[in-house]
Amino acid sequence: MNESSPLFVISVAADLAGMHPQTLRQYDRMGLVSPTRTAGKSRRYSMRDVMQLREIAQLSSEGVSLEGIRRVLGLEDEVQGLRARVRELEAALADEMLNRPGRRVFAAGSAGDIVSLRTGTRMRRENALVVWRPLDRE
Repeated sequence: MNESSPLFVISVAADLAGMHPQTLRQYDRMGLVSPTRTAGKSRRYSMRDVMQLREIAQLSSEGVSLEGIRRVLGLEDEVQGLRARVRELEAALADEMLNRPGRRVFAAGSAGDIVSLRTGTRMRRENALVVWRPLDRE
């Protein structure tokens, strides 16, 4: 079981959300909270649905219209989807990095800078001789 498991009948969900069951039916018709349905077409609410109902009550008490609430809930769902996608992409990137060890090799250049090398190549060393004499300060 998780937070999306349909557990509660409408009367229990209404009690948990602090609302009247008729309000839950209205929100279902409006599409604000859509519980799953059993084979007999009765509503089953999850803990996530109950939390969403509480959020609707909070937003409503703050003066947000039902259309505004619908928009807020839609944006929150979109954010959750995007976060899940980011987690998927991060996992795919981590897998890719693990499966391709040594893809980026770095070395120190002759001037002390960092140089990126291809795998399997070596840094070319300078063999030139530099002679240095101090300047006469006369």
